Amino acid sequence: MQLPKETLFGLSLFPYLAFLWFLTRSKATPRLALIGFYMTLVFVAVTIPAGIYAQVAYHDQLANVDWLHGSAESFLTLSNILVVLGFRQAIIENEQKK
Repeated sequence: MQLPKETLFGLSLFPYLAFLWFLTRSKATPRLALIGFYMTLVFVAVTIPAGIYAQVAYHDQLANVDWLHGSAESFLTLSNILVVLGFRQAIIENEQKK
């Protein structure tokens, strides 16, 4: 039995939510990086309606509607930048303590 990709996409949300829960609870993750990880949820929340709009308005998948796809992907880019900057800041602070 093969699950449709939409089902797998939906199911993948649960492990990610568990990851966020443990990360938040640990209190060890730099705040800015944690915000970046949460921003990934914003990316998902934006991508879903963008994909639906691409299907309805353009009769095509999101990946083929450049302006819409690029706009949605910008949220993932922002998320990645925040994660990197958060961990970079933590490394710098750790080195200054030494």
